[in-house]
Amino acid sequence: MSNTDFSNDDRFDGLYLQVAGQARGIEPMLDTVFSFLRRKTDFFNGPSGEGTDTAVNKVNEVLQKHIRLYSENEGKKKVEQEKTARRKAAAADAKNKKKKGNDVTVVAATGAKIEDGVIELGQDGFDASKAESSTPRVATQSPPPSSKSKSAPKPKEDDDSKSAPSTQDNDNDDGPPPLGNGGTVDGKYVWTQTLSELNVTIPIQDNTRGRDLNVTISKKHLKVGFKSQAPDYIVNAPLVKAVILDDSFWTVEDGNRIVVNLQKLNQMEWWDSVCIGDPTIDIKKVQPENSKLDELDGETRQTVEKMMHDQRQKALGLPTSEEQGKHDMLEKFKKAHPEMDFSNAKIS
Repeated sequence: MSNTDFSNDDRFDGLYLQVAGQARGIEPMLDTVFSFLRRKTDFFNGPSGEGTDTAVNKVNEVLQKHIRLYSENEGKKKVEQEKTARRKAAAADAKNKKKKGNDVTVVAATGAKIEDGVIELGQDGFDASKAESSTPRVATQSPPPSSKSKSAPKPKEDDDSKSAPSTQDNDNDDGPPPLGNGGTVDGKYVWTQTLSELNVTIPIQDNTRGRDLNVTISKKHLKVGFKSQAPDYIVNAPLVKAVILDDSFWTVEDGNRIVVNLQKLNQMEWWDSVCIGDPTIDIKKVQPENSKLDELDGETRQTVEKMMHDQRQKALGLPTSEEQGKHDMLEKFKKAHPEMDFSNAKIS
């Protein structure tokens, strides 16, 4: 009897994926397995005529083994998810502490400390008398800086020059998002994506079978072609980003197209193309499906929405949500304390 452990053997995944595609359901797929055992083997009667009880016991034994393996795998996943959540929480906590230590938190009821043009607000109430003494440290001390501060038209010209491409980009953003958040590579394939996965559909000649094809999915490379046409391939190029190899697969659908499913390693970013060197899409226009977005948990959904907003803001040369928040707080503080000079103030 073979000592090979078939419990996690993935050599037959391509075959079973084809069977699953044809059967289109768990029960029909299992029917094909037991039909083969019934018609082509002595499984149900046993090698020594033990009867069907032996077959039932063996099926239960194998089923229980895979239930145990599934439970162990799920337990490991849960532990990893908890570790990841703790790491994220620790990173967020560290970021918040750093932000509190470095950022300008403008609240009218708090105290202010101004050094080297950087406004730092304390936790005590703001003292107007201290504000007066602090004013000279922020205010312009000599005519040359004053002349620089009055030369506002030059920065305005820069702003105006920047506004032109921003307007152009904004006009371009008025167009519809790419279909399926993907694109088309003429003569090769059509691709679509979500945040977590990417699907590549390659049209092929009718009545093609999986055994006719040579498909290799690597962590950062994709190769698809016909065995009869080797070494020529339909696709043979490095991927733009890494994928999860164990969760990626391919199948032949309806005998006339190859569908390659790639699970993204980083499931919080959009791809602008599948392979390096292929035409790219404008990821500023990518929008997640509403149904998919609704399926995300609250924290992940907020992260995705913020990421999309900040991505567009940066592309247009506009402040991100965090930068805008700091700017708004500074404006409120300036209005609350008009006696102070903020011409050299910086927000860190």
